[in-house]
Amino acid sequence: MKHIDRQILQIALPSIVSNITVPLLGLIDVAIVGHLGSPAYIGAIAVGGMLFNIIYWIFGFLRMGTSGMTSQAYGKRDLPEIVRLLMRSVGIGLAVALCLILLQVPIRQTAFLIIHPTAEVREMATLYFHICIWGAPAMLGLYGLSGWFIGMQNSRIPMYIAITQNIVNIIASLSFVCFFKMKVEGVAFGTLIAQYAGFIMGLVLWMSRYGKLKKYILWKGVLQKEAMMRFFQVNRDIFLRTLCLVTVTLFFTSAGASAFGSAFLRAAGFFFSVLSAASAFLASLAFLADFSSCAGFLSYTADASTIIMTAISAPSPRRGPIFRTRV
Repeated sequence: MKHIDRQILQIALPSIVSNITVPLLGLIDVAIVGHLGSPAYIGAIAVGGMLFNIIYWIFGFLRMGTSGMTSQAYGKRDLPEIVRLLMRSVGIGLAVALCLILLQVPIRQTAFLIIHPTAEVREMATLYFHICIWGAPAMLGLYGLSGWFIGMQNSRIPMYIAITQNIVNIIASLSFVCFFKMKVEGVAFGTLIAQYAGFIMGLVLWMSRYGKLKKYILWKGVLQKEAMMRFFQVNRDIFLRTLCLVTVTLFFTSAGASAFGSAFLRAAGFFFSVLSAASAFLASLAFLADFSSCAGFLSYTADASTIIMTAISAPSPRRGPIFRTRV
């Protein structure tokens, strides 16, 4: 295998692993409530998990757009812009999450009007939804962080975070269900804890590996009009494309639920989780092409990359390298 192929795989494989583990949070919840004895539990988790997969899918541009723009700044060795992009993407993610929390009731009511769950499934899915919606700040904030890490050609940290989230989700959900005799609400709290565990872990790893970039943290320029316009212009097409896909998915889900009832919802929830995992696998390859081309990863010779990485990692008089990375 050529050296450049090994370099590509070193970045691509962790990205693939981290992306395909994201939909597993919903599948784990379905697997746990499947042992509670009532199909309504599976239907409630399937409906709730599908709603959150759709919501977070719509705002996936926070990760995709951030990775490309960060890799451009990375290729230019523009450290202040690299930090501004992180603050901008995480800040927008938290703002969107706040809006989702404030609008959680109309969002849930609109979704149930489209999906048509049974009364029993509706009641339990409502409980699941109103607990898990409080994880939106962690999830959308982590989207910005993950996109930034990928743009910095560090796909291992998002992989570690995704694996940790799934482990925490399994342990927490099983503990609430088995030891505290909770049902849907126990699974929801387990998912919520896992989401914040992942976000906090991302912040800790950023401080540990890129802490020397803190000196570039300045609010001036983060909310600059031209920069914000460029951010949304870059992500506009991604958002509209995803919105079209979500519309088609909701249409078939609504039509199937009207014709076949809650059994279709359970099957559709499982199918959508599998589809999300497959699309996440393909998206990870798109991420690779995105930041590799933007950062000029594929066009550098070994000597050129050494020169560039030496310049980026040039030690300051007192503190050593700003950050270390390999190309």
